[in-house]
Amino acid sequence: MSAQTFPGARGGQAAARTPPDRARLLRRALGWAAAAALWGLAWTGATQLDHHTDLANQAMLFVIAPVVASIWLSAPAAFAFALFCTISFDWGFVPPRGTWQIDHERHAVLLAAMLVVSWLIAGLLARLRAQAAAARDAARWAARLQSVGEALRDSADPLQQAEPVAQVLSELGGRPAALLVLRDEMPPTDQPEAAWQHGELDADERAGLWLSLRQSQAFGPGTGRHGEQPAWYLPLRSRGASYGAALVRLAEPAHASDVGRMRAQALCDLLGVALQRAALARQTEAARGLAQTQGVRNALLASISHDYRTPLAVILGAASSLQDQGERLSAVQRARLAAQIVEEVEQLSRMTDNTLQLARLDAPGVTLRLDWESAEEVVGTALAHARRRADSKRLRARLEPGLPLLRCDAMLLSQLLDNLIDNALKYSEGPVELVVRQQLPLPGETDASGAAVGPHVVLAVRDRGAGVAPAERTKVFEVFQRGDGAGQARGAGVGLAVCRAIARAHGGELKLRTRAHGGSSFELWLPVVPMPIEAQT
Repeated sequence: MSAQTFPGARGGQAAARTPPDRARLLRRALGWAAAAALWGLAWTGATQLDHHTDLANQAMLFVIAPVVASIWLSAPAAFAFALFCTISFDWGFVPPRGTWQIDHERHAVLLAAMLVVSWLIAGLLARLRAQAAAARDAARWAARLQSVGEALRDSADPLQQAEPVAQVLSELGGRPAALLVLRDEMPPTDQPEAAWQHGELDADERAGLWLSLRQSQAFGPGTGRHGEQPAWYLPLRSRGASYGAALVRLAEPAHASDVGRMRAQALCDLLGVALQRAALARQTEAARGLAQTQGVRNALLASISHDYRTPLAVILGAASSLQDQGERLSAVQRARLAAQIVEEVEQLSRMTDNTLQLARLDAPGVTLRLDWESAEEVVGTALAHARRRADSKRLRARLEPGLPLLRCDAMLLSQLLDNLIDNALKYSEGPVELVVRQQLPLPGETDASGAAVGPHVVLAVRDRGAGVAPAERTKVFEVFQRGDGAGQARGAGVGLAVCRAIARAHGGELKLRTRAHGGSSFELWLPVVPMPIEAQT
C-alpha cells in the first residue's frame, strides 16, 4: 500500500528540533573541567616523580586520569581524552623529551599499552553507564506504567484516565497524542458519533485510527506496516478485541525506537483491558437487570395466579348465590353477599394498582407528574378512600399547622398513604393515627454522604399492633415479602415495596420505627423543596 492510499500520509514535513538541553551541556562542561583537573594532577605527579622512579610508574598516572574521567565523559570524549593523555606523556616524559620521536621500542610498546588499556576501561565504563541509565529508565517507566495501571483499575470509568494516558503517549512521541475510543459496539461504518475522541485529529488521522481499530493492528515506523508514516497508530487491545486506537505523533526519527513503540503499545493495552472490563461490567449489569426484571415478572405471574384466586373465588361464589338463589335469600343475606363482592373487588383493585405502579416505578427513565400540592389535600384523598372500609372508625388524622407545600405526584402519594393505612387497619386492632408534621434539621446535621440535611415533611401512619419482628425489619420493604402477621390477610406482598419506590422516586425515604408501647410507625420523610417565586404568584 502506497503512502497516498494510507490515511494520514504526509510528505515534506521537516522534523521539529528540540532546543539544546542546558542541563546536558552543563554536565558536559563539568566533565571536561574534571578531566582537565585530572590531567593537571597527573602531569604534576609525574613531574614530582621524575628522576625518582622509572617511566612505567609515571605512565600509570596518565592511565588513571582518563580512567577516572571516563566516569563523567561520554565514550568518544573519553577515547579522545585518553589519546590526549598518551600524547602529552610522550611529549613531556618519553625521551627524547619535547618531541614526538620514540627512541626505544619498549617506549612504543608502553605508549601503545597505555592507550589500549585506557580505551578498554573507558569503553567498559561507558557500556556500564549506558546499561545503568537504561535500567533506571526502565525502572522509571515500570513505575509510571504501574501508576497508570492502578489508576485504570481503581477508576469506574476508564475514560476519566484518558488524559493521563494521552500525556504519557505524548511524552513518548514528543508531540501531542490523540485517542479514539468506542462508545459501545463496533459500528458497520466509521461513524463519528460511535466513538469518543480525545485530542485534535484531522480527517486522515481519524481514518487511520479507525483502520487500526478495525484491523486491531499497529501502523507506523517499526511496525512493518506503513513505516513511512510520521506517527504510530496503535490499537487499544484486549483479549480478542480492540476498543479504540491511539495516535502517537513522532517529533523526530529518534523517537521512533522499538523500545518506545513497545512501551506505547503496552500502555494502550492497559487502557484496552480497562475498557473491556468496563464494557463487561455494563453487560453484566444489564444482564442482572434483565434477570431481575424477568424474576419480578415471574413473581408477579405467580402472585397473580395465587393471590388473585381467592378474591375471585369469593366474588364468583357470592355472585352465583345472588344469581341462583337471589329470590330465596333475605335482604340481609343479599346485602352481605353484595358487601363481600365490593370488598373483594376493592382488594383486587388495590393489588392491581400496586403491581402496576411497582412495574412502572422500576422502569428506567420514569417521570413523575410533579406539582405543588398541600399536605391537607393529599391526606384528605387518602382518608376518603379509607372511610369506605368497615373498620375506618379506628382511624384518626392529625396535621401540624403551617405545613409547607409539597412538590409531589399527588396520586402516587395518596396511593402510598392508602397502602400504609390499609396495612395498619389489617394488622392491628387498636387505633390508627395518620400524623403529618414538619421536621427541621439540627444545627450542623449531615447525612451519610456529608451533605447538609434540609427540612422534611414527615407523614407517619402509626398503629398499636403486634409490630414487625426484628428479623423482618430489614426486608419488610422488599417485593413479595409478608410478615408473620400476614397469615390472616390477603395480599401479594408488594404494597410496602410500592410505597418505598414512590418515596424514593420523590427523593425521600420510607422508614419503619418501632413504637415504645407496642406497634409500628411507617414514616415517609419527604424533603421540602423551596417554591420558586413564579410559582408563589
